[in-house]
Amino acid sequence: MSQPVSTVEKNNKKVINAWCSYDIANSAYNLIITTALFPLYYQITTKQKFGNDIVTFLGIPVKNTVLYDYAIAAAYFLIIFLTPLLSGIADLGGYRKRFMRVFTMIGGASCFSLYWFNGANIEYGIILVGLAVIGYAGSLVYYNSFLPIIATPDRQDKVSARGFSFGYAGSMLLLIINLLTITFYNKLGFKNELDAMRFSFLEVGIWWIAISQIAFWYLKEYSGQFTFRTSVFSKGFIEIIAVFKKVSQRASTIRFLLAFWFFSMGVQTIMLVATQFGLVELKIPSSNMIYTILIIQVLAIVGATLFGEVSARWGNKLSLMIMLCIWIAVCISAYGIKTAGEFYILAGMVGMVMGGIQSQARSTYSKLIPKDTIDTASYFSFYDITEKLAIVLGMFSFGLIEQLTGSMRNSALTLSGFFIVSLVILAFTRLKEKA
Repeated sequence: MSQPVSTVEKNNKKVINAWCSYDIANSAYNLIITTALFPLYYQITTKQKFGNDIVTFLGIPVKNTVLYDYAIAAAYFLIIFLTPLLSGIADLGGYRKRFMRVFTMIGGASCFSLYWFNGANIEYGIILVGLAVIGYAGSLVYYNSFLPIIATPDRQDKVSARGFSFGYAGSMLLLIINLLTITFYNKLGFKNELDAMRFSFLEVGIWWIAISQIAFWYLKEYSGQFTFRTSVFSKGFIEIIAVFKKVSQRASTIRFLLAFWFFSMGVQTIMLVATQFGLVELKIPSSNMIYTILIIQVLAIVGATLFGEVSARWGNKLSLMIMLCIWIAVCISAYGIKTAGEFYILAGMVGMVMGGIQSQARSTYSKLIPKDTIDTASYFSFYDITEKLAIVLGMFSFGLIEQLTGSMRNSALTLSGFFIVSLVILAFTRLKEKA
């Protein structure tokens, strides 16, 4: 079968902005459900219904924060196997956008359905948390795979940074709307703050699905023809193995992916547990945590733009190494902080490097993909699997260490080791700034 050829116009401003708009859509989930409001709601309601931090899940007693960590790790573990199952079809038939749309619907509907989680129906809530993760993570691999299709290598750093900036700004707007709803809950007809908070989950689901339609309208791809067979489901795994063989022959690519794997264990875990760390270890009021997260979003926009400029002037490697040093300082400092003020300073540091390191990692890898390849979904599926496996191990280790030692501080200190290993690997990696 002859491979289809892409006819997508690169560096088209409308298409790039439409692609970036999807970050506005799905970042609302990442901010409000995984970081800001749902972790607070989960903590409050499970404590109310079970009387303390210990909940009963499928008849098994477990600490609520540990259960949450394990649930997210399990969902990402599932998506590791699901992604290659579909990525081969995406590259073969030009189904990136279709799969991206399906996962978007799964994620948006799961957020919408969290409205009916009340703390007591813990199994229901945990299943929806997992499905939302699957929707978010599943859509991202196809979203990311459009980057080398819509932008030339010299533009990918800035386009990637713009996507993250769009996402942080857009999700921040929805969070402000949520905060106003929670603050003036009585004037808006809600019984209490928790009811207003539950309503925000409905808003996230609608926001995610509605705004994603902009990207679905403008993003185009080649359309291939193939005869459907059951063997097509194995194509994704075959493609992943083929991609691994290709990248393993390029020392700079395999070293970068190894460094990426280690720092992703730290970055993604911190982003997922930061709110619970502040609530549990430092007893920071929930309202203060929400406003802190809002400030982090602003700093993340600044950081993504700033490190995009650093990369443009001095290269991706230096930009990434500076950010890794900051992440190491954050993890070591988290072990010893005692006051809310110290937490706010660390949160500001996280904000400055949170968007930058994700943006630079995506664009760096995009430039390492061989020129003129059409199998971008398979290449980004491999990238995605690397990141998701890192999240599984990061979240599992964080939860396990907390379970064994009784403290998130020990877990945070462990994460610093991942960043140190990544820094060492990256220091001995020669990155090409252009593909």
